[in-house]
Parts: sequence; C-alpha cells; structure tokens
Amino acid sequence: MFLKGMLVHACKSCGSHLTAKRFLISKDYRGKYGKAHLYKKAVNILEGKREKRSMTTGVHIIKELKCAICEKYVGWKYIVAYEKDQKFKEGKFILEKTLFKKLDKSIE
Repeated sequence: MFLKGMLVHACKSCGSHLTAKRFLISKDYRGKYGKAHLYKKAVNILEGKREKRSMTTGVHIIKELKCAICEKYVGWKYIVAYEKDQKFKEGKFILEKTLFKKLDKSIE
C-alpha cells in the first residue's frame, strides 16, 4: 500500500511506506533502539504474537511489528494497557525512529 499526498515515513531497510506525518500522535517515546514515535495508523506491517511487556508507563500487552516487505523489526502495537491513564495507547503503533526514514515526496 502506498500513502498519497502527504509526508510519508518508510521502512529504512526497503523503503516500503509505513505511516505518514499526519498520523503522528507523539514523538515522546523510547523504543529498543532509542527515540520512537506513536502513530494512530500504520500500513504494510506484519503483527507478531501478543506478549505482556513491562514498560516505564506500566504493563502492556503488545505485538511486535515487522515491515511486510522486508520483514525487519520496526516497532510494536499496543493491544492492552492496564493503567487507566494509558488506555489511549490501545490500538496505536510505536515506530522506532532509527528504523524508518522520511520521504520528502509522496507517491502521486
């Protein structure tokens, strides 16, 4: 799937579109490899198995994400947040900043 008419964030390994700037919720996250961003939508991804993970904001059930084209790890999806103040993350996507690149032009 290609995202049209917007600044696109793509897999650093293969260039497959993953999300777009307009879906960005926050840049204030940390992943396995450093800075990470929270998005409300992502495309061209494969979801792994559900797993319980302890994070700085509490315990969450997540699914690790891979690029659907090259199958490289790119982040995770929040499935369940147990803390009430973290419920807004459910169904949202974390993409690791070092694992995606910004494309200046979208595919028209």
